[in-house]
Amino acid sequence: MAMLDPAPRPMGQRERNKLDKLRRIKDAARELFVEKGFDDTMTREIAIRADVGLGTIFVYAANKRDLLFLIVNDELENIAKEAGASVTEKASLLENLLDVSRRHYEFFGRQPALSRLVLREMVFYDSGAQAGRFQATREGLIDLLGKVVTLAVAQKSASPNDTPEFVGWTIFCIFQVELRRWLSHDAPDLREGMVALQRALTLFIGGMNPTKKALVLRRHADSKLDKAPERKAKRSRIGSS
Repeated sequence: MAMLDPAPRPMGQRERNKLDKLRRIKDAARELFVEKGFDDTMTREIAIRADVGLGTIFVYAANKRDLLFLIVNDELENIAKEAGASVTEKASLLENLLDVSRRHYEFFGRQPALSRLVLREMVFYDSGAQAGRFQATREGLIDLLGKVVTLAVAQKSASPNDTPEFVGWTIFCIFQVELRRWLSHDAPDLREGMVALQRALTLFIGGMNPTKKALVLRRHADSKLDKAPERKAKRSRIGSS
């Protein structure tokens, strides 16, 4: 006879209180960052609006920057899962990349003002209670883009002259720049943003059909650099043969 899973334990009052405090902290931080801006918002103001002690704030976030990512980490992790599930063998390389990107565009487009702060503060963000989660989500997206390229290589629809991991990183760079450019508009339009990203990705995937002359580096002091792209390409071709 199969054993039934035990019923979930009811949440106690203490746990409910902790969740309520966390919700109030996140809501207060979100509201104040949008109203006053990140730089002009004080941590003490967030504590007052959330009706919690200043020490309670620091249980969840080491500093104001950490608070900003406390707001978005849960949602970003969910978006990352949805993006991963959207990748399919039936779709083309471009379709998979756009499906992954669209989910992030939709997320960041919900609150453009807050998203601009997040994208500004994410540069060199490597310390704080929320930093590890954010970095893991970011690395997961880069890894996912590399896997999309790996899938295209396996299907023989693409044959890049570098590793799928590096190609995925380069696509991530394009994605980040296009996302920031799109969010710089007062009222970012999702369709316009995706069209611009599609144009950039299409150019990248198609390449520029360069001749050897286009890759010459005459003005570099280190002559070894002249041969580096060629050696890299040869190693990739050997590895894929």
